[in-house]
Amino acid sequence: MARPFRFGVSMITPSTGGEWRKKCRRAEELGYDVILVADHIGMPAPFPAIVAAAEATQRPRVGTFVLNAAFWNPTLLAREVATTDALTDGRLELGLGTGYVKAEHDMAGLPWGTPGERVSHLRRTIEELDRLFASDEFQPHPTQQPRPPLLIGGNGDRMLRLTAEHADIAAFSGARAGADGKPSAITAEDLDERVATYRRFASAHTEAAGSARAEPAEPAELNVLVQMVEVTQDRRAAIRPSLSLIPDLTEDEALDLPILLLGTVRQMAEQLRAQRERYGFSYITVLEPSMEAFGPVIEELGA
Repeated sequence: MARPFRFGVSMITPSTGGEWRKKCRRAEELGYDVILVADHIGMPAPFPAIVAAAEATQRPRVGTFVLNAAFWNPTLLAREVATTDALTDGRLELGLGTGYVKAEHDMAGLPWGTPGERVSHLRRTIEELDRLFASDEFQPHPTQQPRPPLLIGGNGDRMLRLTAEHADIAAFSGARAGADGKPSAITAEDLDERVATYRRFASAHTEAAGSARAEPAEPAELNVLVQMVEVTQDRRAAIRPSLSLIPDLTEDEALDLPILLLGTVRQMAEQLRAQRERYGFSYITVLEPSMEAFGPVIEELGA
């Protein structure tokens, strides 16, 4: 049976306190289930922003989407996570990733490292968070036990294996980052393969750990980040101005991308239902500039 849809919006624009609370309340009015904050230099600092989002709203959960693990010392991060979970009354979802923008590491005076080194650091961070939250000696403890739900974002094999071992939510961006940190779209067929690889790793991990569990682990929720939402009667006309950004894809391949939602509200809702069937994506995240445009799609899918 397919999971019910959940909808998140990733807030990326710095705001005053009043403006921030207003747009968070608007996200709640539009039906979003999760208000998220990224972890990029030039955008809002994630933890104070999500505490403010929780104070301004009643229903939505709040989360990081996603923290750059290289920015954080694991012990200090554990303190931030536990405090934020308490201050938001257990509404926190913790999203973690390796970071993919070298310029941000340079600006912060932090080592960039190889992809393998960044994944290894993320693994150490996750394992240290779990160790600290399980320790009676560490304070504070998060409200949610043993920890807030963990989302991990990434497409490479090592990231997918890490996700299969630890994550409650597996996040797919539909893009891969190059050596310069610039993301490029992967085809819908490539994404099929990445999701299948994740499922293979998850199945192997579940089988290996099964004898130690009293009950089978619940499969992870699958998330996709939608980069563009445009309500239009002409999908092809809407995609053409963006084709120069994805030069390796044909127009038809671009229109098949899960990271693009173009069409009428009904067409977009049908696309998301089809993608849930094809990939398993039930948790849909859009970026703040698309928050209003996507609102009617949430209503359509809930009808």
